[in-house]
Amino acid sequence: MQTVRKYLIWIFFCCFLFGIRSACAKIFDMEEFRLDNGLQVIVIPNHKAPIVRQMVWYKVGSVDEALGKGGTAHLLEHLMFRGTKKVKDSEFNSIIARNGGESNAFTAQDFTAYYETMDVSRLELAMALEADRMENLDFGQKAFDKERDVVFQERMQVVENNPSSYFSESLRRVLWQQHPYGRSISGSPEEIKSISRADIMDFYRRYYSPNNAILVLSGDIEPKTARLLAEKYFGGIEPRPAGDKADFPKLDKYFSGRLEMSLPEIKAVRLIKSYIAPSFNTEPRAIYPLLVLSAYLGEGETSKLYKKLVLEKKNALGVSTSYDFASRSYGGFSISAMPKENADLKAFEKALNNAVEEALAEITVEEIETTKEKMLAGQVYLRDNPNDAAYIAGSMAAVGIPVEDIENHADNIRKVSAEDVRRAAEKLFGSAINVTGIIRPQEEGR
Repeated sequence: MQTVRKYLIWIFFCCFLFGIRSACAKIFDMEEFRLDNGLQVIVIPNHKAPIVRQMVWYKVGSVDEALGKGGTAHLLEHLMFRGTKKVKDSEFNSIIARNGGESNAFTAQDFTAYYETMDVSRLELAMALEADRMENLDFGQKAFDKERDVVFQERMQVVENNPSSYFSESLRRVLWQQHPYGRSISGSPEEIKSISRADIMDFYRRYYSPNNAILVLSGDIEPKTARLLAEKYFGGIEPRPAGDKADFPKLDKYFSGRLEMSLPEIKAVRLIKSYIAPSFNTEPRAIYPLLVLSAYLGEGETSKLYKKLVLEKKNALGVSTSYDFASRSYGGFSISAMPKENADLKAFEKALNNAVEEALAEITVEEIETTKEKMLAGQVYLRDNPNDAAYIAGSMAAVGIPVEDIENHADNIRKVSAEDVRRAAEKLFGSAINVTGIIRPQEEGR
């Protein structure tokens, strides 16, 4: 089981999405349909190998948890592997492994996903197992106590005893104020300890139903066959009223914050500038100029900021940007830089700000066209990997992005003009909610 932070998910996503051949109008040529019980099904045929990836995405994540019960979604993810009335204890993974497959899951802020990869001849087995635990989760108090302890220890190792993760989590809290995106996916140690078996079963019954889920089948399977199998294994599951979804409050639009930490075990200084930005769900058309802006500024060694700070001024070891547009609420844009050892931090921060200003002033039609060409020409074999295809399509659909927009994403990037990018940058850096974070090594003796 994996706890996945959204910004890492979308860094991964962007690395693959823009590797589509520029001649392709659609990314996957996928097909979508819904069962009578509300289950959304997405099929991505790929017949290059007799394998298939099945993913079940539940449209619920850490943002939907009750206050004081942080970590519920993640703990439920773990407990989904602890048995049903038919499949006892931890047999789920063992059955998949005995049949030559692999299985896992991950929790994010907006969704939770489960997946299996195997020979297509074993797909029906995987579908039967997933359908079973969609409606028949069953575990005892002993299993619950054990898994809660696993999640607690995971939290201690991954966040509490990891200064870098602790800083990142703290920075998010400052940026997002009272918004649920400021909460930890794993929950605090105190919250994890407070979760009961009754809390988990209530969360499961409210959110784990076919009408709140997406089934993605990617690999050696045709849509017609996929429909028959989906009906056979998932069609008989009764829909339930979906639980209340997260309330996304308005934020202080004039907020600008700062967080500095000196922590043990940190070896190098990092400076991060984070901004709350449009997402597909808040401003659908605004995301494409911002994606180009991110690529232009700081994605790769040919980007403007990398050239200016690492190659020319040689005052940085690295610099990068990222943009998360696929969220149920707002999106996020960030710039991360690592100065050279013993650098003057005030001077470096000023140099970074100046480099951004210079890069924006240097936006031209030619520069933006070159950026878009690189975005669209990097990874030409996206279609060949059913695992990546299932992940990208599922994670976008899970936050409400229609299949049509997923398929036409590359075409929308092509339509972005230099003026579009310039206007997006002016709005983002001129008025967006933002926070500057600095993490540095702790001085000896402190």
